[in-house]
Amino acid sequence: MFSTRLVNDPFGDPALFLDVRYRREALLFDLGDIRALPPRMILKVDRIFVTHTHMDHFIGFDHLLRVCLGREKHLFLCGPPGFIDNVEGKLRAYTWNLVENYENDFRLWVTELHPGRMETAVFQCREAFRPGPQRQIGAFDGTIVERDAYRVEAVFLDHKVPCLAFRLEEKRRVNVKKNALAEMGLPGGAWINALKDGIHRNEPDGSAFRVWWKGEDRRVVERVFRLGELKEKLTKITPGQRIVYVSDVIDSPGNSERIVEFARGADVLFVEACFLDEDRERAGEKYHLTARQAGRLARLAGVKRFVLFHHSPKYRGEEERFIEEARRAFEERV
Repeated sequence: MFSTRLVNDPFGDPALFLDVRYRREALLFDLGDIRALPPRMILKVDRIFVTHTHMDHFIGFDHLLRVCLGREKHLFLCGPPGFIDNVEGKLRAYTWNLVENYENDFRLWVTELHPGRMETAVFQCREAFRPGPQRQIGAFDGTIVERDAYRVEAVFLDHKVPCLAFRLEEKRRVNVKKNALAEMGLPGGAWINALKDGIHRNEPDGSAFRVWWKGEDRRVVERVFRLGELKEKLTKITPGQRIVYVSDVIDSPGNSERIVEFARGADVLFVEACFLDEDRERAGEKYHLTARQAGRLARLAGVKRFVLFHHSPKYRGEEERFIEEARRAFEERV
């Protein structure tokens, strides 16, 4: 369901783009410099999760705003304590005296997380992005977003400020078998996404499901099946993937314990490695990980694969050293 890519090279600003295949939907983990993303991809994004608001993790907000302004679009952003004030400060840096005449009303739903609770404020373009009179308060039990097909969870880590790590879990993966489509004489189309949605929602197998497409004469052709029949004949359902994103943390006992538990069994762990282990004292002073520490955490969590990013520019040209150091730590047997 998801394809993932780091927006920048390992020495650039952190930002992980998660594309929802075959849909106009995408997610971002962190919001560093995102100018490498074409506008059409930025416009797919509807949910953004920010670890913390140091400049290299949040400077992309202005470019995001510029691309989305004037469009009928809702954006959902989530970050650590103080995040609503951070977003409001960005918005107040501009003059909005003409936006009441805009045809479309771009809106930002901004949530900040606290232990045990979440607070949300809404900023509307036509209201000059002034926040509503009251914040919405809700409980936070670790889950930020719950959708039919996936959920996004967060945990607090220490970067000398509260810093969030994020985990996306597909509840299941629904794959359509192309050979079975051909055997049933059914073409692909938008109905396949609707079928997957019905399966994700656990709709009854006996419920009627409409398959439609345009024939050679451009007329609509329609067939109706039981949802359970299509599920049995056309789909293969497997466990969903688990993607974990960790950036900007010190290698402390508390952080390590939380990261290992949070990332346990992940299909892929995106983990920062700002320094090489020869500079681990400097890494500790800066509250960052070394490549060796990142590889060790990946091993302890039992992840299937891990990807390093957020290297200090001082090592530019030495990316292979990061990979080798982390690989050795990942393969160690204790």
